[in-house]
Amino acid sequence: MEDLASLDRVRVVLSHTSHPGNIGGAARAIKTMGLARLVLVNPRRFPDDDAIARASGAEDVLVNARVVESLRQALEGCVLVAAVTARRRELSAPVHWVRDAASELMAAARHGEVALVFGNETSGLSNDEVALAHMPVMIPANPEYSSLNLAAAVQIVCYELRLAAADPGAPPPVSGEGLPAPHEDVDRLVEHFERAMIVSGFLDPASPRRLIPRLRRLFARARIEREEVAILRGMLSAFEQPPGKPD
Repeated sequence: MEDLASLDRVRVVLSHTSHPGNIGGAARAIKTMGLARLVLVNPRRFPDDDAIARASGAEDVLVNARVVESLRQALEGCVLVAAVTARRRELSAPVHWVRDAASELMAAARHGEVALVFGNETSGLSNDEVALAHMPVMIPANPEYSSLNLAAAVQIVCYELRLAAADPGAPPPVSGEGLPAPHEDVDRLVEHFERAMIVSGFLDPASPRRLIPRLRRLFARARIEREEVAILRGMLSAFEQPPGKPD
């Protein structure tokens, strides 16, 4: 059956947008596809008349848009995060084509909030921003000219989400499946691992190599659940305790 109500649990996140007209164009694309939630990370100019003009009837999306200072704030509470990128990144989680990602995102939206993250018009998303996502997502554009306007990219991805939400063949939830861990829980788990590894001497903070990005990639692939985060953090806390004195 159609699951269009799950679109209400999708937030579109624009990071460090340079031109307000692109924010307005994205708002129009969002509303056209039945979504409504827009989050802006440090936009250069907002609110702005150019955004209103380009929104063309989607001013309510702009009025209700949330402005935050960091991508971590924008992703709080999300159980699945997709970073839309035009290129493959070293040490990122496995890349998904947008159509495949849309099905996973809408399945996750049955359980909680999901996010689509789009970067700056000129430089896109940084490696650190992509590392905060569970899956990098690519649009299969012409490899000889893959440049897409920000609003056009938002339109394509939101269309795929609406298509996936209306797909009657979407798989049912797995029996006994736990609740996905929200973004901030996984973030705190990684920080806990980092502290524990430094204290144990396993990780030298002066020469961390790529241990933390690899750990993030591991958890992104695993789609870790709330209960699993609790187990791992409990184990780490137990390992951090000094050994008991013998009787």
